[in-house]
Amino acid sequence: MRTRITKLSTIALVLTLLLSASTALQAQSSDQKTNLQIYGSALQYKGDITGDDGFSKIEWGGGLSLNRYLSRSFDGGLHLTYGSTEETGEGPFAGSRFDAQMGTAMLGLRLKMYGSILKEDAFIGPYLQIAGGGAWAKTDAVRADGTSQVDDKFFTAAARGGAGIRLRFSDAVSAFVETNYMIIGQDKIDGYDVGDNDRFLMHNFGLGFNLGKAKDTDMDGVPDRRDKCPDTPTGVQVDKDGCPIDTDGDGVADYQDECPTEAGVANLNGCPDRDGDGIADKNDECPDEAGTTATNGCPDSDGDGVADKNDKCPDTPAGQQVGPDGCATDSDGDGVADDKDACPNTPGPGTANGCPELDAATKKLLEEKVRFEFDRARVQEGYKQLLDSIVTVLGKYPDHVLLIKGHADYIGSEEYNQALSERRAQAVKDYLIERGVQNPDRLVTRGYGESQPLVKVNTRLSRSRTESARARNRRVGFEMNTPDMQLNLD
Repeated sequence: MRTRITKLSTIALVLTLLLSASTALQAQSSDQKTNLQIYGSALQYKGDITGDDGFSKIEWGGGLSLNRYLSRSFDGGLHLTYGSTEETGEGPFAGSRFDAQMGTAMLGLRLKMYGSILKEDAFIGPYLQIAGGGAWAKTDAVRADGTSQVDDKFFTAAARGGAGIRLRFSDAVSAFVETNYMIIGQDKIDGYDVGDNDRFLMHNFGLGFNLGKAKDTDMDGVPDRRDKCPDTPTGVQVDKDGCPIDTDGDGVADYQDECPTEAGVANLNGCPDRDGDGIADKNDECPDEAGTTATNGCPDSDGDGVADKNDKCPDTPAGQQVGPDGCATDSDGDGVADDKDACPNTPGPGTANGCPELDAATKKLLEEKVRFEFDRARVQEGYKQLLDSIVTVLGKYPDHVLLIKGHADYIGSEEYNQALSERRAQAVKDYLIERGVQNPDRLVTRGYGESQPLVKVNTRLSRSRTESARARNRRVGFEMNTPDMQLNLD
């Protein structure tokens, strides 16, 4: 008998070690509701041959329980045990003895102190339990007279009640120890059927495991029941509460923190900003002086976009265009700032708004006139060389504006002559554009009709006698000035 029990104990121990090595099993809780217990069991008999003085010595066995979480206070379970018991009588039962094997199958209800009074994951978890079901027994007994032998097998009802303590080692493994008082529906396991039904003390100790996996919506390894941050993105490292790790404690999780080891502010992705200018210290060239984004966090007293530390002209007026050194830009180097230079790409004196003075030859050329036939707005061949020279001058002074002024003689109505003078100015402009003038927008046309004659004409004379004077008045003249458009348009 003892050899058989030893084998059963060895098998139970091996199964226990295998289950404790499984990482897929968790300690029972409301997250994992099905619990498996494997344990050793010690039986102590009390019956006719022990009298009322106590229980017999301990005999060993084993068991298996499958428990199901019902609520914070109750678990239900199926309990299977197998063991043996034996005893030798004394006193009036001297000479009697029995050796029995017994198995039980019961359904039970456990009242838990953990989950109601204590936390569900408390290390120590007391409980009470009751169970009922059936028992199978086989007994070999010899009565006191030595002549009567009993070899019996029977099934009977059985019930038990007791108390225990669960020890939670981790989320993976728990242990337990419990003691139960059990009574069966027969009084013949010891070969006598003369008093109360046989009773037993059953002591169980072993390991418990939970089958299945806790619900973990965000798959961070922390069950939803304990997860204070249930929507953590996949792959983010979390703490015991299921919340993203925040190493520097600044309220910005490490996975969103660009400076995870330095406490910072949320609007800068967790990076510090010592001078409070809204630019993270790691990007701030002047981390201890408040500055602007345009100057990489450095101060800019005159607001010209150049940091004070690089500004050679720190008092530049507002709106002034400046170069990398903070001083007003002067593209042509003539000493006139670009914003005041009417000719920023051509050097000239300040007295002429930064534009070069027209040379004598150009001034003389601009005094020339393009003459037109009577009532015509066509550029004649003889004036094309003059206009080609104008094109050359315009290339020499690329920032200057050319005013093309058209005129007519007095023959005809004022309205007609006004329109004719405008067509003559436009004909000259079209020719200049055809010859390749750069930036034709600087060619400005105006028509003055008959209002500005070069020669006074006696209108009472015949046309033949005034033809020469009138021919001089049918003209286009020129005026060149700087791009500020301060031209004589009168």
